[in-house]
Amino acid sequence: MIIFLWLLLVVAVIVWMTAKWNIHPFLALLFGAIAMGFLAGIETGVLIGSVGSGFGSTLQSIGIVIAAGAIIGEYLDRSGGARVLANNILDKVGEKNAPLSMSMTGYIVSIPVFCDSGFIVLSAINKAIAKRTKISLSILAVALASGLYATHVFVPPTPGPLAAAATLGADIGRVLILGLIVSVPVMAAALLWAVLFCGKYEVNYTPDSTEQKEVKHPPSFKIAIAPIVVPIFLIAFKSIAEYPTAPLGEGVIFSAAIFLGDPIIALLIGVGIAFFMVSGGKKKIQNMWLEEGLKKAGVIILITGAGGAFGEVLRETDLGDFAAQFATIGGLGVLVPFLIAAFLKTAQGSSTVAIITAAAISAPLIEPLGLDSTMGTALAVLAIGAGSLTVSHVNDSYFWVVAKFSEMDTATALKTHTVATLIMGITGLITLQIMAWVLI
Repeated sequence: MIIFLWLLLVVAVIVWMTAKWNIHPFLALLFGAIAMGFLAGIETGVLIGSVGSGFGSTLQSIGIVIAAGAIIGEYLDRSGGARVLANNILDKVGEKNAPLSMSMTGYIVSIPVFCDSGFIVLSAINKAIAKRTKISLSILAVALASGLYATHVFVPPTPGPLAAAATLGADIGRVLILGLIVSVPVMAAALLWAVLFCGKYEVNYTPDSTEQKEVKHPPSFKIAIAPIVVPIFLIAFKSIAEYPTAPLGEGVIFSAAIFLGDPIIALLIGVGIAFFMVSGGKKKIQNMWLEEGLKKAGVIILITGAGGAFGEVLRETDLGDFAAQFATIGGLGVLVPFLIAAFLKTAQGSSTVAIITAAAISAPLIEPLGLDSTMGTALAVLAIGAGSLTVSHVNDSYFWVVAKFSEMDTATALKTHTVATLIMGITGLITLQIMAWVLI
């Protein structure tokens, strides 16, 4: 109990450092890890070793994957591929179903692209559709924002779930498959909220205020979607190949599936495909986009490593003994990581930081919570993702991106977008709890 109280104090300090003083989460998590070690009475030599090994072991499994995912996202953004996806889906679904179109577009685009960037890129399309169809922009904004958010917290190779999977030792393929399943009802619940309740909020907007410079030679739909779909297929195929029933046997096909489906190889293949999105193979543009993607990845990689260090320090404490009592409360194990992530998200704003920190805190709790199986750890990762949805409000940069680029005032954004994220988080928790009762 004392260790738990010290943890609450350290988490509160981390939140205060990041929210109040704008200290970078990388440093805040490292300071928190060291402080927790001293408060828990860990020997200095063990503490230093835990910080170093936790940082290194986390990045060993996930660093390249995050970098590759960021590169794919940057190419999809800069090449105009995201707009190609949006326009193609709109053509297929129809303008009358524009909210569904934008939600589906966000759902696909946000797998490699950060949700903030995705919303900025697609906001001009949102406004054009609103003007053409007379559908309230508040409906389209919430539909797009929630579609982007759903895969942002549930589906690798988005950095958050990748980092959580690495910290908890979860199988990425299993997280990916289950994340795609969970994210559908989560997205659908928010879409239903947008269509049924957000239309009463009128937004006065300027259709061309966020119009970006059109790319002269955007990629085709097949080229734009391939860097997203191919890695997902390969990772999922590997997970299927590794099932105990050995559906692919143990020969050449099995070996190929294991190699190509490794997240590092699968994402590097996606990077190779993404290069084809550059019109005419312009080397200078290609290198510039590559460097920008790596810059964005670097920040996430450092935060992820710091979260791993924090988690390793917590493993050296007796925190797991305190959490063991929750394992017997009606099989509600997934509720604990959800609540941890929800608290962190609501307090400090960033979903990615909330996921990484919650994963570090939850790591020593997985076994006493009864989530130490392959399926259990995957569900724990997704429970943290669901918590990180709950809720997006004024301390979240994504909240202001949605409000600003949809020209909503703060009150309207709180009544539409913020409520949508609450509904998404609760829907995710209910879905995961049902899955836990059935699968664990």
